[in-house]
Formats: sequence, structure tokens, C-alpha cells
Amino acid sequence: MVKEVLLGNEAIVKAALEAGVDFVSGYPGCPAAEVGDEFGKIAKENGIYFEWSTNEKVALEAAIGASFSGLKTLVAMKNFGLNVCAEALLPLCYTGTNAPMVVVVGDDPSCWSSAQTEENSRGYAFIAHIPVLEPSDCQECHDFTKLAFEISEKFKLPVILRTTIRVAHQRAPVQFEETGKKELKKGNFIKNPHQYVTLPPRVLEMKKELLEKMEKIQAYAEKEKINFVKGGKSPFGTAQGKKIGIIASGVGYLHLMEAQKEMGLDLPVLKINLFYPLTEKTVADFVKKLNKVLIVEELDGYLEKETKVIARESNPKIKISGKDLLSEIGELNVEKVGLALAKLTGKKIKIVKPQTPDIPRRYAKLCDGCPHFYTFSVIKKVAPENTIFGGDIGCYMIAGMPPHNIQDYEFCMGSSLGIAHGVRKSTNQKVIALIGDGTFFHSGIAGLINTVYNKSNPLIIILDNRITAMTGHQNNPGMGKNGMGEPAQELNIEEIVRACGVKSIKVLDPINVKELEDTVTDFLSKEEVSVIVCKRICALLARRQQNG
Repeated sequence: MVKEVLLGNEAIVKAALEAGVDFVSGYPGCPAAEVGDEFGKIAKENGIYFEWSTNEKVALEAAIGASFSGLKTLVAMKNFGLNVCAEALLPLCYTGTNAPMVVVVGDDPSCWSSAQTEENSRGYAFIAHIPVLEPSDCQECHDFTKLAFEISEKFKLPVILRTTIRVAHQRAPVQFEETGKKELKKGNFIKNPHQYVTLPPRVLEMKKELLEKMEKIQAYAEKEKINFVKGGKSPFGTAQGKKIGIIASGVGYLHLMEAQKEMGLDLPVLKINLFYPLTEKTVADFVKKLNKVLIVEELDGYLEKETKVIARESNPKIKISGKDLLSEIGELNVEKVGLALAKLTGKKIKIVKPQTPDIPRRYAKLCDGCPHFYTFSVIKKVAPENTIFGGDIGCYMIAGMPPHNIQDYEFCMGSSLGIAHGVRKSTNQKVIALIGDGTFFHSGIAGLINTVYNKSNPLIIILDNRITAMTGHQNNPGMGKNGMGEPAQELNIEEIVRACGVKSIKVLDPINVKELEDTVTDFLSKEEVSVIVCKRICALLARRQQNG
């Protein structure tokens, strides 16, 4: 065994190597991007196929093809990527896998690296009937990845490994086994329409089989004690003699244990590692002798609701607290959990209020030399009054902050184009939609086709800075390099835009301000959709290339 200090995401990679993963795909998104970044560095020498796919749905579909061909697969994405690939994920749970598959999903409570919503990916467990494991720390990121592969192999199902930003980006010593080099493996797709084709009436049989698998996984988890009780050496509870226990999952477990230590408590804790399917007998046995239970989880009260249902039979008089004491908004911390414990136990907690320095508020800003500076200033200058500015996902989200203040909506990958079309069809206002090169390849092309097909006329500006910049400079289809930095087919944005039916298109360097001003003014007067490709390399990438 080897011990190294690793990020949670790096620990996932080490475990996947130990599990013998053959095929890895994904789309870069924080807080899960490092999983793909690490595989991009080591895949070739470890006999693994790795790719950054054009989007998360395609990444999952590629992994499905690999799994059906007998290869062990891993797919990595952020929480919103799970939304993108849901259309493929749900039928995959019906068909099952042929070889093990782990889907790593990084959630972001408090939206530290995500803008759209504070999504909780655990909800997909109930929609898709897919097993979900929740590690709390770096060692568990490693151990649970291996466990996920084992569960997937045993039950022929994909397994979600759900992390959060504090789990994915914490750094700690991790024990793992070094793996030797192996050759790139090729699989063999054996035709089996009975398993792989989801058409009625077979599809209803598949659902029945899936639900039966959930019961088997539940029994397996009970037997293997995947969810287990820890602590409870000190007297239970309050001065009134109430018996108190805690159910915790994910990083909430770490906050809980630290809060207990600060308060001198050692209450019994049921640690939930397999979130779905929940081991109902374990929960029922835990709560039946208690008067009060606190549920510590991020974000929504899924465990709380499940526990209340289970407790109706095993202990109907129990008082179950969760989101009445811990908010559904924002990530947990030691202070929040400690305050909830104090209310439950009557034990005081010392709160140290941090001293907040009196400094001016700072907004995110573009890097020095960023080509987007030129684009933002020009469109702000020449656009008519009451022009609607559409934003998308990427560095250019900063357009909505001072001093630019030119972002009137911003939703999800590729949505700038679809919403721009809807605004133009519904109003007489001019619309300028901004979208990056990586985002255009991800999900912007379909919106462009719809805009052309339904005869709308927003001005679309594609900000081609020659890289997927915001998530860490990953390659995209316009780069001529794949996820491992090897030569790949370069896709030309201008050619794609023309193929979609756009007649008014111009590629320019935004540093040529006069040319950009004239083009924006001209294209805003067009009666059909027009596209400007502002093509200039990311300033940070240019410096890195200069420095070797």
C-alpha cells in the first residue's frame, strides 16, 4: 500500500485504476473537472481510453457503448451535466450494463463554482432507480469508487458516486495500491436486443427487473453493513433523559463529528454511505430506541423524509429533526451543525464570530489581456438602447458584473441562443447572444439550427478563445487536440455555422475594434440570424504556450 496526500478527485482516479477501468469519458465541469484532467495525463501509459466528449449526454452514451462491449467504464461530470445526460441515464438503468460503470457527479452547495441553481443530484436516485454512494472524505472517495465498481459488476447497473465541492476539493492522506501498466483493451459487442432495446412491451419487464435489483442491492447493503453506526459512548441526550441519535451523510458527517468534539458529545451516529437504495432495516433498528434524531445532509431533506416514513412503524413517537434546524440553502459547516445539536441536546456551543475586515466588495473580473474585453466594450458601445444581452456558461458570464453590466439572462449551457430566439419572436427588441466556443460545441448548435429554421434574427457572437477556459483549459473539438493532448480532427466553427444555414457570418479578431464595431452595427440590421466569431486566444493560454 502507498499513502499520498491527494484531492478527493485524485483519489477517485487512483481507485478507478485499481478497479481496472478501461474507458473514461466526461465533460469538464467544476467540482469534478480534475477527474478527467488526471485521466488525460495518465490514460495512455495506463492502457485506458480517455476523451473529453462534446457534452455529458454524449459522454455517457460513449460509455454505454463501451460497457455494452465489455469494458469497465467511468464517466465524470458536474451536477448540471447529469441533467444533460438524464435522457440516456434512465433507459440505461432499465437495460443495465454489460461491464461495470461508475458515474462521478460533483455537486456544488452554495454555488461556489456554479451559477444556475443549487442542485442536489441525489434526487435522480429516485427518478432513475440508480444506486448512489456518498463519500465524506478523500479516503472514502477512493474506497467508495472501488465499492461502486463492485456493486455495478455484481448487479449489472451503473452506480453514481456523488461528491460535493468540499469532498472533491479537500486534500488528505489516502492509502491506495499502485497499479502496473496494462495494454489498451478492445471489447466485443455481442448482439442482445432483449437487453439493449427499450421498446414496449419489453420495457415494462425491464422496469420490473430494475425494481427487483433495488431490493437485492438493499439486502446486500444490509448484509455488508455499508451503512453503519458509530460512536455513542457518552450518555444519550439531554437533562430530561431523552435518547438522541444522528443520521448523517456526505461531508455533513465530517461537520457533525467536529461539532460533537467541540461540544464534548459522543452521540450515536448512523453514517449513510449508500444513499439509495436506503437500508431500511438499518435505519429502523437505529431509530427504534431513540426519542430524538437529527438528520444531517446536504442539501434537500431526502434522508429526513425517508427516515420519517421508516420510523412510522418502528418508533412512531420519535421526534425527527432536519431541515427545521438545518437550512436547505447553502452548504453545511461546523457552526450550523453545532447550533442544531445545541437546540436538540440543550448543551451550549461556543460560537466564535470571525472578524470581517472592512474592505470594498470585489467582483470576478476577466484576466489581464482577455480578448473578451474588446468584445464587451464594443457591443456595449454600439448596441441600440434597450438591446437584450444574452449570457451563457463560461468566462464571459463576467459580462453581467461591473464594469460591463451587459447580461440580461443566463441559464445553462447553450441556452443563450434558444432564449434569444424566443425573445426575438416575442418582441421588437434587438438581441445579442454571447456563447463560447466550448459551449457552442456542447449544446449551442441545436439552438442555432432552431433559430435558422424558425426564421429568427438575433445577433450571435461566438467567443472563440481557442480553449475551454473556465474549467481549467481543457481541449474542445475546435482545438485539433483530444483530451489527452493528442492530434485530433479540428472542427471549424465557421464551416459549422454556414452548414446550419447562416448566410451572414464573419470571423474576426476582436482586437480590431473598428472592424468589430462596423460588423456589429451591420449585422444588427439584418432580417435573418447573423453570427460573428470573435477569434483570439485566451490570454492565460497564450502566456502558458510562450513559457513552454
